Amino acid sequence: MASTATATEPLLLRQQQCHRRPANRGSRLAVMAATASVLLLLLTPASGHLHLGLFSLPPAEPPVNLTIVAGAAEKGAVCLDGTPPGYHLQRGSGDGSGSWIIHLQGGAWCGTLKDCYDRSMTDLGSSSFMKPVMFAGAGIFDGDQLQNPNFYNWNKVYARYCDGASFSGDGEGQSENGTTLHFRGLRIYEAIIDELMDKGLNNATQAILTGCSAGGLSTLLHCENFSARFSQEVSVKCLADAGFFLDVKDISGKRSFWAVYDGVVSLQNVREVLPKDCLAYNEPTECFFPAELIKSIHTPTFILNSGYDSWQIQNVLVPDSSAPDESWSSCKDNIQNCNSTQIDILDGFKNTMVDALKVTGDKKDWGLFIDSCFTHCQTLSDVSWNSAVSPRLGNKTISEAVGDWHHGRRVKEIDCDYPCNPTCNSLLPL
Repeated sequence: MASTATATEPLLLRQQQCHRRPANRGSRLAVMAATASVLLLLLTPASGHLHLGLFSLPPAEPPVNLTIVAGAAEKGAVCLDGTPPGYHLQRGSGDGSGSWIIHLQGGAWCGTLKDCYDRSMTDLGSSSFMKPVMFAGAGIFDGDQLQNPNFYNWNKVYARYCDGASFSGDGEGQSENGTTLHFRGLRIYEAIIDELMDKGLNNATQAILTGCSAGGLSTLLHCENFSARFSQEVSVKCLADAGFFLDVKDISGKRSFWAVYDGVVSLQNVREVLPKDCLAYNEPTECFFPAELIKSIHTPTFILNSGYDSWQIQNVLVPDSSAPDESWSSCKDNIQNCNSTQIDILDGFKNTMVDALKVTGDKKDWGLFIDSCFTHCQTLSDVSWNSAVSPRLGNKTISEAVGDWHHGRRVKEIDCDYPCNPTCNSLLPL
């Protein structure tokens, strides 16, 4: 059934709980003046995200309501608090009516009972708090043909994330106050896809599974399963945006992010979704990292990531647990504040990512777009997806690069080191 709530939220609002750098009005005006005088800057105060129109205000579009998965409780497919999961579906039209793009929402993880209990009282752990969303201005979900020429009229699905383990857990636990917590991400994913198959996905001529951040990791975890649901005649591909999380030491020398993933893997029992060939030689936590996951993926996949991913710099490389000094705190909030020694460390982070992606070299139907911008999640904002100030590699925007890859053209672009790319700017989402 559809939600009747009237308030709406932009798609990027809850993708990640990360720091945002202070607005710099002067630099933004300079970027705009340098690009084109005809551009209009649209500000969405409720979310703090900027949406940039190409030539004019986009036509008003109605919000997309939440659809609650039918019979979810009977399948045990429930959010952390036991409420049924949901998704937002916008039907395609014209020559896009047989094409589907399914986005798995992101929003970090919970690997302790306390964190999962706290999360269960938000829209990332309960459908009770979920609202309708706006697809207009949301990059790959935008219905404007100029902004999104390859996918504007496809069937679009935004699957809500409410398990805290990238749609992969299967277990339960109890918080200190006795509240039952349901770790049913795998069942949620299966229930949503099953219901969509009944609503026309089974007749798709082409389908893309995608996601941003924790949803980008979800995409890699489920890519092979998603592909296996279709006949060989159907074009099935996966697009992981900002989901290539690295197992690296933080600035204090600790593998603090490995510990985060280890908590998620152990608490929520994610073993079922991990590649069997990886588990044969590695601990389950190792197999939760994309560097191992991609070795077992045979479906054509596009990896979109910043080599200087803002969320990873803030939470993997320089987490609060590493007790950063004032200089590092300033650097991780805004890469422009980093000194040369810190930039060398960030360059090393990017090089680790590039090295891990070398296994895709022989995968001819894979695509790469690894830019050097200080940003995170680039498919759900028109600014980064396809605008006059979008990041460019090979003189192509992300939209153009993904479109080329989707149509079978080779796209494997890896940027030079920061700050070499003049198309990076402060308008991009964090």
